[in-house]
Amino acid sequence: MRDIGATLAQLRRERGLGQKQLAAILNLSVSALSSYENCVHAPDLMMLSRLAEFYDVTTDYLLGRTEYRCPPEALRRRVAIDFTVQDIINTVLELKPEARNSVVDFVKYMKHLYGEPLE
Repeated sequence: MRDIGATLAQLRRERGLGQKQLAAILNLSVSALSSYENCVHAPDLMMLSRLAEFYDVTTDYLLGRTEYRCPPEALRRRVAIDFTVQDIINTVLELKPEARNSVVDFVKYMKHLYGEPLE
């Protein structure tokens, strides 16, 4: 399990923000933010929720309970006329392992073909 402080610091850096900038955005002191990132204190539930909303991740991701960043509402996003992200996930999970591997290979191929980097 990742620690919350390292996750918070990583997300802040990914946004290109310094502690002072983020503290101003969230209306808290730099020392409070620093104490969260250094695991001296943990954010309370309200602050945890605000941080998850700001970074557009789940609280479970912040707490290190999952590697999945996207909030649940992202699963309802339409990626085609009759498919949501959740529909695609469920369809892939219903496939036999060999077929799932083929889907992954195809996705990698499409990302390569269209020049989008794999994460």
